[in-house]
Amino acid sequence: MTTPSFKDKVVIITGASSGIGQALAMQLAGEGAWLALAARNAERLEAIAATCRQRGAKAIALPTDVVDEARCQALIQQSGEAYGRLDMLVNNAGMAVVSKLEDLSDLHLFQRVMDVNFRGAVACTYHALPYLKQSRGQIVNVASLGGLVAIPYNSSYCASKFAMVGFSDALRMELAPAGVSVTVICPYWVVSEFHEHYLNKDGQPKGPAGRALYTEKMMTADQCAAIILAAARRRQRQVIMRPGRPALWLKLISPALLDRLLVARVMGPIARRLQDATGQQG
Repeated sequence: MTTPSFKDKVVIITGASSGIGQALAMQLAGEGAWLALAARNAERLEAIAATCRQRGAKAIALPTDVVDEARCQALIQQSGEAYGRLDMLVNNAGMAVVSKLEDLSDLHLFQRVMDVNFRGAVACTYHALPYLKQSRGQIVNVASLGGLVAIPYNSSYCASKFAMVGFSDALRMELAPAGVSVTVICPYWVVSEFHEHYLNKDGQPKGPAGRALYTEKMMTADQCAAIILAAARRRQRQVIMRPGRPALWLKLISPALLDRLLVARVMGPIARRLQDATGQQG
């Protein structure tokens, strides 16, 4: 059986300037896709688009803050004007604030996470629907294992990703008659720049110490992107990356035990690695 190719397929990727989004752009470029790359960092975005063109793709950089619905609409419109159609929308833009809810001085950071991770995806999807219905295209929503199993100190992030999963499931049923598929991706920890950019309760990024979260056993952005594209080729419903399924079973069988394990076995070691890294920097 011939593996479906993304050659000459028009793909919009949000959050394309780093991490999973950048890895997706590079892999799709290698297949000759036509790319519209969106993120806030215009300079870096254009550099990535140039590399994609060198790899044989068509690629345009469209600086976009997905918090602004007008910019989301412009992203879709400009992509349509450039390529004449849209085959796949990848909602990948994301951010995180790591804090207890009670430690936030107000709710603007919580709202920002919801706006970037969830409402931005809704806005891009809404304005892309006419194009996607015409092409019988597909939507790929990058959620998180944290959208199925919550972790402490990440209430805004988990809320946004739970919302993304529910949105994807409802949308899938709505769009099935039009031939538009919806794939929701739930990765675990992925080694990228993401945790260098995550914010503390005061809105300050963690910086290089954020990489202390990662271990050698964790998935790279390239590996994650390959899994996402494999799922997109099959128009798969959902991808739950390891160790998601055991955690989901435990959530059904003994949710209280899962809570204790998450605090002791996941958040505890992460906090120690971050503390050690901060101490070394100081």
